[in-house]
Amino acid sequence: MGAASSEPGPPPGPRKGGDFAAEVSWVRSWKRVLAGIGVTVSGLERSLATRRRLQQQRGPGEKLPRLGEKLVTGWPVPQFVSLFLPEFPVRPPLGQPQLQILGFVAKGSFGTVLKVLDCGRKKVFAVKVVPKVEVLRRDTLKQCKEEVSIQRQVSHPFVHCLGDSWQGQRHLFIMCTYCSTGDLYTLWASSGCFTEATIRLFAAELVLVLDYLHELGIVHRDVKMENILLDERGHLKLTDFGLSRHLHRGERAYTICGTLQYMAPEVLSGGPYSHSADWWSLGILLFTLATGKFPVPPERDHLAMLASVNRCSYESPGSLSRGLSLLLSELLCRNPLRRLRYLHHFKSHLFFRGATFDAELLQKHPVDVVVAARQAEEVALESSMAFADFDCDLLASLSRPWPG
Repeated sequence: MGAASSEPGPPPGPRKGGDFAAEVSWVRSWKRVLAGIGVTVSGLERSLATRRRLQQQRGPGEKLPRLGEKLVTGWPVPQFVSLFLPEFPVRPPLGQPQLQILGFVAKGSFGTVLKVLDCGRKKVFAVKVVPKVEVLRRDTLKQCKEEVSIQRQVSHPFVHCLGDSWQGQRHLFIMCTYCSTGDLYTLWASSGCFTEATIRLFAAELVLVLDYLHELGIVHRDVKMENILLDERGHLKLTDFGLSRHLHRGERAYTICGTLQYMAPEVLSGGPYSHSADWWSLGILLFTLATGKFPVPPERDHLAMLASVNRCSYESPGSLSRGLSLLLSELLCRNPLRRLRYLHHFKSHLFFRGATFDAELLQKHPVDVVVAARQAEEVALESSMAFADFDCDLLASLSRPWPG
């Protein structure tokens, strides 16, 4: 895949005949590699005897496994590497840079997103870079692996699909297709209210993708405008599965997570909740697209937000059509069992009368309001100074093979 299709050899291995000096050099080389990623090397010397026995059994003409092949053969793998397997396979440094950093897309408290060019395929991607130490410090290892596991599982026209994932010495990398038009929040902030025709199109695309995820037993738990990217024709791509989890029909979740203004009452109260929570979030999103404002302002914490949600009537403005008002009231129903949530109910809904739920037909025409909008601004990478406060294995690509 984009980052590493070739695998150069590991530090020099022993010469033919089991030369002792060469074997000592092999151990020292691996000590330097492992020390670079902050792990201990106890047990490495113990594997030397095993290696020598294997070499004798294989014969002088056969090669021992490389670092990337140890995952198959059962050789010891450092804990700072093995913790992130198999969702983040090891990618040894390339002989020549294959990914070129083009720009800086976004930076959050937990990761940074870069725009990169796959020089081999001549295709642009977005790479999310997450420091390993942050994953462990925040105790989000399971969540991080679940995110990649889910993205590998899904394939849908309105999902921002995974291109590749791997780990370097100090970082995890998640590579996806690059959406040049930005996200729905940026478009909403600059455009204000949308026409009902545009809302109907966006709603149909989101209904299809949420129904698809729920049928796979996946709840997204963070449906919001910032997590919806726009492709070059203006169609939606649901992204950021960092809070998603597998939740089969009949199961319930209890973790309070998501974005406060989009969280369903049953999530704010600590559960139990299910896939219906995603439909509430969709209702908040559509209400905001239609009115230009959130129905409830943000609060300091989930308890204060729950109180505000319980006080809010969620009445639609009189300027909205009867169909849209009805849709919002059925999505923003406090009782999750009565909330609108099944695809066949959306297809027969008044608001979608005459609309299609065929993904191919929905994508047939560009979305005028998106195409006409100014593309999201990017910070061009003029020099490494653009990343003065950004410590990442990827920066090695400016002068050394990438990733590090």
